[in-house]
Amino acid sequence: MTARRSADQIHAALSAQIVSGQLRPGDPLGESALAGLFSLSRTPVREALQRLAAEGLVERGPRRAFVVRRMTPEALRDLFEALGEVEALCAGLAAQRMTAIARAELAQIIDSDSGDHAGYATLNARFHDALRLGAGNRVLAAMLEDLNRRSMPWRNAQFQASARRMQSSRQEHRAILQAIAAQDGDRAASLMRDHMATSLAVVLQMIRARG
Repeated sequence: MTARRSADQIHAALSAQIVSGQLRPGDPLGESALAGLFSLSRTPVREALQRLAAEGLVERGPRRAFVVRRMTPEALRDLFEALGEVEALCAGLAAQRMTAIARAELAQIIDSDSGDHAGYATLNARFHDALRLGAGNRVLAAMLEDLNRRSMPWRNAQFQASARRMQSSRQEHRAILQAIAAQDGDRAASLMRDHMATSLAVVLQMIRARG
């Protein structure tokens, strides 16, 4: 296994544990301990921790060691508000700029739903990525890429927390697709804002449920 794949493995495992609450705010994430736990060298552990820090899931604690960061509801609201506005801009532009072929490919992404939460999380990312690219604006695309990196662990967790959320998300995607097919940028943007607001509500409910 390459160092990059090893780092991806550690990153995915720690992200899931942090967002699910298995790892609590303030819990230490020592490089040596994690290297032993995953039976890997400290190099991929260090890379994974740096990525988690860039996403806002961990931070430097005493003696500069990494610890799990406490993500407050206020911080999540700020993150999803920014995300929703940029996603809405991209959806509005995509409605005006996507070609017929690109719209057909967007529909195909929705139709390829496998039904399980892991597969749906991947499909969800593909759907939003297609709109990001379809907007045809490199500045917005770069902004959204950064916001996606910081929000994706929480967005993926909502599908594990609630099977009903997968169903409602599918319906919201189809409504956005219909607006884009009609080249109605204002409606596509409005629906995307609502879509991200619903995601935030599910994430906050998930956090409240675990105390």
